[in-house]
Amino acid sequence: MIDETRQADAEPKPFAQLMAEVMATADHFGHRQHVHLTWLAVRRHGTTAAVDLVSDGIQRTARYAGKPQKYNATVSRAWVELVGHHADGTTAPDFDAFAAQHPALLDKKLLNRFYNPATLAGASARTGWVEPDRTPFPWQQAAA
Repeated sequence: MIDETRQADAEPKPFAQLMAEVMATADHFGHRQHVHLTWLAVRRHGTTAAVDLVSDGIQRTARYAGKPQKYNATVSRAWVELVGHHADGTTAPDFDAFAAQHPALLDKKLLNRFYNPATLAGASARTGWVEPDRTPFPWQQAAA
């Protein structure tokens, strides 16, 4: 008999596939692996779909690990959008080349350029989207 509770919490297949691909060459899931997974999601599904794919997968993973409070909706979406913005204009054939072209994405504190830390720690950012409160994202600046 299938445990429906576990089945409901199982990772969606595309996220699980991306995670397996990233972890095949990694010994832990750190920031670089998170960016790698996001880059794969953006390249294969587009930025808009990757926001939901990555955010849902991370939220499920945090819940499964017993740490649902670790999930932050704004942080997840912001990272996908940042990676997507840089991936749109790249000719990098693989993730290592992409990371070499955009080393700022490997800085875990990159979001502090756009957000005050207190904003990201707030309940609104944890549960929904909050616009940057320090400076707009690069694509927002170009549109202004």
